[in-house]
Amino acid sequence: MIGFVWLQVASRTDQQADNPAFRAEFELTDHRGMVQTQDDFAGRWLLVFFGFANCPDVCPTALAEVAAVMDKLGSDAPKVQPLFISIDPERDTPLEMAKFVPHFNAGIIGLTGTADQIKRTSETFRVYYEKIEEAAAPGGYTMGHSSQLFLFDPQGGYVGAWTYGTSAEEILSDLKARMSM
Repeated sequence: MIGFVWLQVASRTDQQADNPAFRAEFELTDHRGMVQTQDDFAGRWLLVFFGFANCPDVCPTALAEVAAVMDKLGSDAPKVQPLFISIDPERDTPLEMAKFVPHFNAGIIGLTGTADQIKRTSETFRVYYEKIEEAAAPGGYTMGHSSQLFLFDPQGGYVGAWTYGTSAEEILSDLKARMSM
């Protein structure tokens, strides 16, 4: 079964809650052209996925699952902010992100930045990505990248991550359990 990767969450103490493995930290431009940092989402749970708009399969599939989760959250949806952080700053401009993220109708905010900003952000979140030359792909390349969906608590502390392929129902169940604690 594909599932949630818990970071001692099931038996977390108050001290561990105050000292998560890492915190969501970034300064990026959203798909509306506004600079956003983790502080703009304080008090909300964050669902964070790293990917790229030209992705043929993994990214749209993961974002469709996020959209299904957001839809099924109902009245709890305003407590959660889904973020899609690009690992392809060369192609994923705010304009391109503005064309891509609305397809999912889930309030997902697309974030992008300079190559340096993306590198710093990926290091903070501990994600892998690399440019892979592929003649048939748009621009002559594709991107290899980590594909987990991160969960951060309302204080921006890392809670855990779901592996790619985890169903919306399982994510929803885990998320609701965390939100009710």
